[in-house]
Amino acid sequence: MTVDVLIVGGGPVGLTARALLERWGVRALLVEKRVELSPFPRSRLVNVRSMEIFRQLGLADTIAAGAFAAEYGRIRFRDTLLGHDFASAAMIGVNAPVPESPAIGVVTSQDRLEPTLLEAADEADAQVRFGAEVVGLVEEGDGVTVRLVDRRSGEETRVRARYVLAADGANSTVRELLGIPTAGPGALGHVTTVVFDADLTGWSAGQPAGVYATAHGSFLPLYPEGGWAWVAPTPDDPERADWSGLVSHALGPDGHGVQADVLRVQHWTTTAYVAERFRHRRILLAGDAAHTLPPAGGLGMNVGIADAHNLCWKLAGVLRGWAGAGLLDSYETERRPVAQLNLRQAVANAKLMFQAQDRRREQLRNGAGADVPDQVELPWSERYFAQLGLALGISYRSGAVLVDDSTPPQGSAQAPPQASRQAAFDAPPQASPHASPQAPSHAPPQLSDPDPDPDYTPTAEPGHRMPHLWLTPGRSTLDSFGEWFTLLTPDPGSWEQQADPSSLAPLRVEELPGEYAEHCGLRPAGALLVRPDGHIGARWTDRPDGDSAVRSALAGISRPAPLSS
Repeated sequence: MTVDVLIVGGGPVGLTARALLERWGVRALLVEKRVELSPFPRSRLVNVRSMEIFRQLGLADTIAAGAFAAEYGRIRFRDTLLGHDFASAAMIGVNAPVPESPAIGVVTSQDRLEPTLLEAADEADAQVRFGAEVVGLVEEGDGVTVRLVDRRSGEETRVRARYVLAADGANSTVRELLGIPTAGPGALGHVTTVVFDADLTGWSAGQPAGVYATAHGSFLPLYPEGGWAWVAPTPDDPERADWSGLVSHALGPDGHGVQADVLRVQHWTTTAYVAERFRHRRILLAGDAAHTLPPAGGLGMNVGIADAHNLCWKLAGVLRGWAGAGLLDSYETERRPVAQLNLRQAVANAKLMFQAQDRRREQLRNGAGADVPDQVELPWSERYFAQLGLALGISYRSGAVLVDDSTPPQGSAQAPPQASRQAAFDAPPQASPHASPQAPSHAPPQLSDPDPDPDYTPTAEPGHRMPHLWLTPGRSTLDSFGEWFTLLTPDPGSWEQQADPSSLAPLRVEELPGEYAEHCGLRPAGALLVRPDGHIGARWTDRPDGDSAVRSALAGISRPAPLSS
């Protein structure tokens, strides 16, 4: 069997990649060594950026319909689940809409998300094979030959793919076969998830949350209609553990009369590392295969979904011939620094949550009451823990981004100064009056510096996600992006000749309402060239002379210069 792309791994990242590639008309096969989708809840927070990607795929409404209501976008700290809050924090962008996005994040269990993603692509164009395990691969010539073993029958088959996208998890077989090392803290601890049924509405209905963090582990409501998970350090002898009894004990003194009906138990290891390479010629790593993050803050799955969004349009361009193979170098250049940034934040989140528990224990040692506990001041501000900067404020610097004269130089801050989030795009970036209207130039081909401000301040500088602005009621700038580049301009008529239909890269021209021009650093005839992943690839503050600027920019982005060694 021969395919354009073999996707290894049927979790959220692999399934998202399959749906994206199908939209591009790329023939893909997804293989997953499990014989079915995972029955465990696992990742549960779908952040606002991931929901923007799912909105582009037409899936956001379906995902939201099966998710918890917005008020569950909160973490509550308690001595026991059946006790009172001693602290609480909102998940910004989940607990309520934010003006910076047309989407809202949700709390939903991974085992509810995955079936929706599986159904998002046509089986005829993007096949899925469960129970197929990768046991070997060889890169040769213009493709990769992968050996698969059917875990039910033992039969071995071979698949020939032009590219392999490995999204096969933290213990990635593909990464191991390639010998790609990882860097980071590594294993942080052994954890057990216990999925159980119990009637706990009397203690949770009035104070909903996506996570109840207690001294005896975390309790997670799984589905709007019921179901719970308890996540705690794995005991010394898990094979003989009384899981129902342990859950009842963790509920606290008032929970001894609660019957916990244990349904499933899963042991896993919390790990923290980033692969030293995301690409090995025709094989590319994504999601947990490329970076594994501690669960605090719910960053891991969302970073992986953004990996797929960044990579799939590049694969499509190379496979369809309008992009050069060098474009794939920009995937690691752009996404590996983002993974490192999120790893640091996830480790910091875990430490902050432990600090909150430590402060509570100090209260109790000093005689604070447990019935109605004093409030603990959390060791972070709402601004620090909101993480909209991580979700929406990431900036890329690579050969696939062309810079203009008003873009900060390499190594400078990649977000404008802090501004209010009360209205979308309150503080527009200032375009240099001397910015050249001619074609932008290449950024140096070096690793990105994506470090955003914890607050997200919209900016239309090249490399950043295009800000959300309403084009018409209910239609965002983000809704104009898809399987094409988008030229956003207040003056589309003067740019029509620039949109040369003979250009290999697909391009659409979209009118940007004139009142947004200044906010985007544009004069009335300026334009933004937005990549299919929604990041700005080039900006012209004014209309350039001649009719080749857009064509040249498309060529520069899709066929960037090779990376220097």
